[in-house]
Amino acid sequence: MNQNALRISFASCILLLSLLAGAESAVAQAMTKGSSGLPLPRFVSLKAEKVNLRIGPSTDYAVSWRYLKSGLPVEIIREYENWRQIRDADGTEGWVNQTLLSGERTAVAAPWMRANGDNVYVMMRRDSMSSAAVIAKLEPGVVLKIDECNGNWCKAETKGVSGWVAQAEIWGAYPGEAFK
Repeated sequence: MNQNALRISFASCILLLSLLAGAESAVAQAMTKGSSGLPLPRFVSLKAEKVNLRIGPSTDYAVSWRYLKSGLPVEIIREYENWRQIRDADGTEGWVNQTLLSGERTAVAAPWMRANGDNVYVMMRRDSMSSAAVIAKLEPGVVLKIDECNGNWCKAETKGVSGWVAQAEIWGAYPGEAFK
């Protein structure tokens, strides 16, 4: 084997090993689990009507915000004992006690579209396809209860109306996430 062929083979092996290490790291990162044994990050909702958002994981820390509505979706991004660091649809972060959170899935209809003015809607459809009949027009910011997602569409309910919403148009389910 000549010198150049040996160098190319060696370089190819190094490249392959680095790609495998990178893929393993990405898989490990995607499968991060918190101290609860549940995946991080993950979506949950507020269980209580009044929830204090604190600047640290204890009642010794100051309250930075107070939520006044149960059912709002939040994303758990970190865990410390019985405290959860959460992020809301507006990007606000802080700590809440786990007893104030529910595993029930909810979502917010396109919160990023709130500033786009009137006549901007998220369409709720009869079936999980863009050609299906529109059964409701949801204003950005409407909270939905999510029953299931198939990776592209989520079956949702709000104020007695049930239908399908494009997963890309809600905050409360990850892109491509499927669950029942």
